[in-house]
Amino acid sequence: MDYYLIVFFCLAITLHNIEEAIWLPKWSQQSSRFQKPVTTSEFHFAVIFITILAYLSAFSFLYMPESDFAKWIFIGFLGSMIFNAIFPHLIATVVMKKYAPGLLTGLLLNIPINSLVIYRMFLNHLIIWKELILSTFVVGMILLALIPFLFKVGGKINPS
Repeated sequence: MDYYLIVFFCLAITLHNIEEAIWLPKWSQQSSRFQKPVTTSEFHFAVIFITILAYLSAFSFLYMPESDFAKWIFIGFLGSMIFNAIFPHLIATVVMKKYAPGLLTGLLLNIPINSLVIYRMFLNHLIIWKELILSTFVVGMILLALIPFLFKVGGKINPS
């Protein structure tokens, strides 16, 4: 796997999560079925933790490309971040008729960069569709389940 693609993935998810960290806590305070209200400390803790997991997945795959487990987690993150740009960000923006933080970096960074990484992995015969779909689903579900827990922990560490 090309090192620069791993760096691009990390850069894209970092910029996306920074955009969310700056604007999403305030945005979440409005009534919405897409996001429960979250404090700045809750969100910052969760987004930092998830960013660290993404970096660990990327560098684990880079340094252990022979590990199916490392590969599956990494491609699960790639797919999850593509899906995340569409739901909730794009759908929330359309339905609410108000910009959902994370949409711009999701559409302009996460989708193209993650798609390029996935495309290159297919070209190099590193993955098959079944792995991509299953990994995206499993990692996505784990991240969704982890987020409320991380919000709770973040709220207890530094209650706002």
